[in-house]
Amino acid sequence: MNQAIKPGPENPTQAAGLPQLSVVVPTFNERDNVTVLYRRLDATLKDIPWEVVFVDDNSPDGTWEVVRGLAQKDPRVRCIRRIGRRGLSGACIEGILAASAPYAAVIDADLQHDETQLPKMVGLLQRGEAELVVGSRYVEGGSADSFNKGRAGISALATEVARRVLKVEIADPMSGFFMIRRDRFEQLAPQLSIQGFKILLDIVATAQGKLRTVEVPFTFGSRQHGESKLDSMVALDFLGLVLAKFTHDVVSLRFLLFAMVGSIGLVVHLAALFIANQLFNLPFPESQAVGALVAMTSNFILNNFLTYRDQRLKGFAILRGLLLFYLVCSVGLFANVGVAFSVYDQEPIWWLAGAAGALMGVVWNYAMSGLFVWRKR
Repeated sequence: MNQAIKPGPENPTQAAGLPQLSVVVPTFNERDNVTVLYRRLDATLKDIPWEVVFVDDNSPDGTWEVVRGLAQKDPRVRCIRRIGRRGLSGACIEGILAASAPYAAVIDADLQHDETQLPKMVGLLQRGEAELVVGSRYVEGGSADSFNKGRAGISALATEVARRVLKVEIADPMSGFFMIRRDRFEQLAPQLSIQGFKILLDIVATAQGKLRTVEVPFTFGSRQHGESKLDSMVALDFLGLVLAKFTHDVVSLRFLLFAMVGSIGLVVHLAALFIANQLFNLPFPESQAVGALVAMTSNFILNNFLTYRDQRLKGFAILRGLLLFYLVCSVGLFANVGVAFSVYDQEPIWWLAGAAGALMGVVWNYAMSGLFVWRKR
């Protein structure tokens, strides 16, 4: 384990009633689980002053209402209800920064993590043996037998990529169960991504080996209620995070995802240009405009469901957002067509001219999209 930083002697003494441990629980549609988890924490942490901070992404099933009910009966329960924001990493960051205790644990509400390991994890931090304690499925004594073969293979592949590309030394960087000294987390927080699902990997990669880490084994259980917070786009999120950390955050995860969508849009653009110009025999300027319009529509749809899914537009807002996307990108479109036509006039190669025009609007589209279309409300 990484031993690069040796913390100073720590003997936390707190006034009576103040928590020693803050348990942060990101939730989305977990109303059937939160009360069960609360009771388990109460039984497990009876010898440790604690609080639990549920960070709910405005669950349609009213998870936050259940948490508020618990909070009315027990002041150790707190609820952060996020409106217009989504994502496990962002929820964890907000929860830990809102924590009151010197130590903060992250645990899922789906009851798949082993809360009985929390006292052992607190002890390691209190004794100064670690600054970060990871609940690991892949060290001796741990298990992930509840995974099906497909998910187990994906998890193993992601772990290997993270360890090789980012030089992460822990056995289970994809774990969602860990505990960290809050002061160390606050030092790293400004560099962490609020997007994605792999907050632990982000923490470890950002620390660059300067966070003393110990792993404790646990058995990963089976989900009992609710729905997984992972979706079909999590693989791209993971790759984007790896690339962002590999470049030492020179570019943001969101920009990388926007660029991935843009590369897909380039293929769409060229395909539409080919069909219009080569199959329907439209003049090149009109064909280029068609290709640009089709690509813009494709990019909007993909960005809404991937790049900006934490601010995803829904219902009538999708149409409004699409029209606004066309509007703010109109300057880029005119530059796109103008540059492409200029290149084609010099060298009549349709795909070269199309690519040159499409690349012209990338920076403009990204800046304007974040400023106007998917702006935070």
